[in-house]
Amino acid sequence: MTGSGTSASPRKRFIRDRDTRNMVLHAMLVSIQSAIDIATDVIAEGRLRKPFTYRETFEILADDGILPESLAMDLSNLAGFRNVLVHVYWDLDLKQVYAILQHDLAALKTFSAIIQGHIAERGSAGQ
Repeated sequence: MTGSGTSASPRKRFIRDRDTRNMVLHAMLVSIQSAIDIATDVIAEGRLRKPFTYRETFEILADDGILPESLAMDLSNLAGFRNVLVHVYWDLDLKQVYAILQHDLAALKTFSAIIQGHIAERGSAGQ
């Protein structure tokens, strides 16, 4: 860790400390990829149309009424951000990444709750 110690703000620590940044970026990547994988499983189980992109995965769930349109858009944007994390990781705008971390990842929590409800509903319906 850098000499900034624990007194640095979380934002400064994220931007300055390579180890912290790498852990956060990895956790973001895993979280977004997990949502994509779960969405793909829900699509397969429901025999919905096949997505051609990660972004489209969430659009399909919205089209089927599983996700609200606004959430699908937020998740589609995170899927696009996942591609940036994977393919352009050396040239990230760290301030933008921190903003995504602070504001946009709430969509993943909402997605988790909705999907848990969807799975429970399907299970109670005997499907």
